[in-house]
Amino acid sequence: MGSPNGVMMQFFHWYSPPGVIWNELATEAPHLAAAGFTSVWIPPAYKGAGGIWDVGYGVYDLFDLGEFPQKQTIPTKYGTKAELLAAIQAAQAAGLKVYADVVFNQRDGADAAEEVWAQEVDWDDRNRVLSGWYPIEAWTGFDFPGRGNAYSSMKWHWWCFDAVSFDENHPAQGNDKLFRLKDKLFSTEVSVERGNYDYLCGADCELSGFVAGELDYWGDWFVRTTGVDGFRIDAVKHIRSSFFPGWLEKLRSTFRRELFSAGEYWSSDVEELHRYISATGGRLSLFDVPLHFNFRTASTSGRDYDLRRIFDRTLTRDRPALAVTFVDNHDTQPCQSLESWVEPWFKPLAYALILLRREGYPCVFAADYYPCPNYLDRGRDVTLHSHRFLVDRFLDARRRYGFGDQHDYFDHPNTVGWVRTGDAAHPGAMAVVLTNGSAGSKWMSTFRPNAVFTDLTGHVAPPIRTDANGWGNFPCPAGSVSVWVS
Repeated sequence: MGSPNGVMMQFFHWYSPPGVIWNELATEAPHLAAAGFTSVWIPPAYKGAGGIWDVGYGVYDLFDLGEFPQKQTIPTKYGTKAELLAAIQAAQAAGLKVYADVVFNQRDGADAAEEVWAQEVDWDDRNRVLSGWYPIEAWTGFDFPGRGNAYSSMKWHWWCFDAVSFDENHPAQGNDKLFRLKDKLFSTEVSVERGNYDYLCGADCELSGFVAGELDYWGDWFVRTTGVDGFRIDAVKHIRSSFFPGWLEKLRSTFRRELFSAGEYWSSDVEELHRYISATGGRLSLFDVPLHFNFRTASTSGRDYDLRRIFDRTLTRDRPALAVTFVDNHDTQPCQSLESWVEPWFKPLAYALILLRREGYPCVFAADYYPCPNYLDRGRDVTLHSHRFLVDRFLDARRRYGFGDQHDYFDHPNTVGWVRTGDAAHPGAMAVVLTNGSAGSKWMSTFRPNAVFTDLTGHVAPPIRTDANGWGNFPCPAGSVSVWVS
């Protein structure tokens, strides 16, 4: 995490307006640090196939950080290269670490289609061949005419990829068919979902040989150019597990820095995350996707959800030192491919569960923190709600009281709580109570005899005084959370 009780901010969402993020980060960085954030995860900084509207995951040119006239724009969706560098410097000057989004699995928006022999394979079982070999026109020629040979002279062609899902000879097919390119094999060491989950979208990169060498070179160039402090790594389940440990170790050795990195392995099965951690030797953390799905289920189940089970089968419980905890992100927000939005009423409870406990490295989503305009996508009018009022109070409590031992009172299906006892440098105590049902209370020992506690959230006005043995009965409103501090 780089600092005690570190907290990350994902400083973008899918519908962030174009042209503002880098400048907003430069302005907001001091306020984020003052609120208690210690790091920011920034969106993909390089040119995407969709130009000014590309969120960054349809990667076109890794070396164009908003500097060259490509895809009908010089800036990326988030601004120019100069604005990016200024934003990173401003964030670091405010005391924030900056983690850059890395997308290596696929490329999109090629400059030319190329004839290549391919065979069809089953989308749901990639090991099942559906046709013989025949020529297709694949969009695999990347010449980067706007950048030329600046920073790198490598051009990408069909032999840099192992699969595509579009044949220009038959455009009406769209992306209905999946093609494995001739003399290419799907990568091993990937998720076994669908037989082999190497292919995700676009032109699937073959991360070996000179392609891997180019990505090693880019990593060195990118860190030297931007000075970032680490990475959020996209779609690791689709990339051979041996790739990123080697890639990161080279950078860490060169720059003699931690370069904290967290991978996105999208699976609700914690055993899959354990297998990836074993395969990578724990060299990068993972986002706790199973915990996110527990939050989602709890939010749609109301009082029928047993809160005693909220951390069951999660990375936070099993491997807390490698768990990046989150409530929602750009992929889970409404209208996105992995939509699994946590209902607004449960968001404060979920953020209390990641910000006020000692396990995990919590990440707050920008769309849960900043007010977001309504957006319309595919006929849906979406309203997102800001939870900044309570998140700021949780951050304050984490910074002042999130220390020492943690004593859990997960002994009721609808009302649970815990106590942080503080330490020598942070002598205050904190008692947290939350409920997904009726108003409730929890008898908990604070180890503070005859001490007065107040609810930092303001949900309950009268203070609570503990008894001569340090026990207190701490209340909480219905479907809400209270944070009692001494």
